[in-house]
Amino acid sequence: MQLIFIIMLQRIQTVWIFLAVLGAVFLFITAQDFSLFEGTSFISIICAVLVLCGLLSIFSYKNRKRQILLNTISIFINALLLGLLAYWLLSLSGGIHFPEKGIEPIFPLISIISLFIANVFIRKDDRLVKSVDRLR
Repeated sequence: MQLIFIIMLQRIQTVWIFLAVLGAVFLFITAQDFSLFEGTSFISIICAVLVLCGLLSIFSYKNRKRQILLNTISIFINALLLGLLAYWLLSLSGGIHFPEKGIEPIFPLISIISLFIANVFIRKDDRLVKSVDRLR
């Protein structure tokens, strides 16, 4: 088990995906008062889905196509979440001062950038493996 974890950490895209997962976790922590439905928090459900997609992406390091697909799904969910949070923050009453409104939209933005960079490195690995296979 330790060997698998060490192999995963040697890849730079794992670090970027983990940073995106941390963005979802921090959003979950900071956006506890955002509730669309009675009793449940819509943001909490989305954050759980994002963490699950991120962890599945990290642990499917042998299947690069699945990693790219999961990261692309997470980018799409984060983009929708960013739009939802921006709408929510703009509809709040009060001034435009940063501490009054919150920092919630920063976390999906960080996740989108991290997942995009991770996809670039996954594609680079995929091209490297295909070029080595052609040489054999």
